Amino acid sequence: MFEESKVIIPIFGVLDVTGEVITLWIITAVLTALCLIVRLTLKMRPGKLQNMLETGVEYLDNFFADILGREKSRKHFAFLATTFIFVIFSNYSGLIPGVGLTDYVKAPTSSLSVTAGLGLLAFVFLQTAGLRCGVKHYFKRFVSPVFFMLPLLILDEFIKPASLALRLFGNVFGEETVTEELYELMPIGAPIVMMVLSLLFCALQAIVFTTLVSIYLDEVTEVEEHEINRQKNNKYIKRRKQK
Repeated sequence: MFEESKVIIPIFGVLDVTGEVITLWIITAVLTALCLIVRLTLKMRPGKLQNMLETGVEYLDNFFADILGREKSRKHFAFLATTFIFVIFSNYSGLIPGVGLTDYVKAPTSSLSVTAGLGLLAFVFLQTAGLRCGVKHYFKRFVSPVFFMLPLLILDEFIKPASLALRLFGNVFGEETVTEELYELMPIGAPIVMMVLSLLFCALQAIVFTTLVSIYLDEVTEVEEHEINRQKNNKYIKRRKQK
């Protein structure tokens, strides 16, 4: 069983600020500041920082395109890339010396509340993306191939975000717990081994999380070929009428 996170700053007894929340705020502030700096200093001939970030964006663009196709991945790139960046930074924050060993700073994804929030965001995002493909298409997939699958398919929609949240939380929390126990037993040496392994595990968990979201997205936005042609024809007719 995992221990309940210690409340660092109680706000009117309604919002409890824990170590995970403090670290989450720090990560958000750092990423926001970094984006603003790069945005305000964009150059045609990029410097080292801009070049590094552009390489990362290009990698993510190709990564999601391999799963969804270029057109669909570009359409949903903002959410998918933001999720990946937040998860991987949250995971790697646990490797910073002292993080996880004190109640004041902990890896955000080691808290079930944070991963549940990510799962909820993914759920809302997937339902919205499905509805944008057409209300008829959205509800049709719950009764395909046969109507009696409706309860199971509805249940599956809620299981997906829950599994995303629990998988991410379990892996990161387990890693944090093992590192903390090793630190208590052997303060020098043993935790370093876990940190080296964590370099791989942290990136892997971010990849798995966003890969699954991308796969679910591909499923909810999958439209039959004749429906795609019909939508294209409708757009073409509208443009002709506007002219």
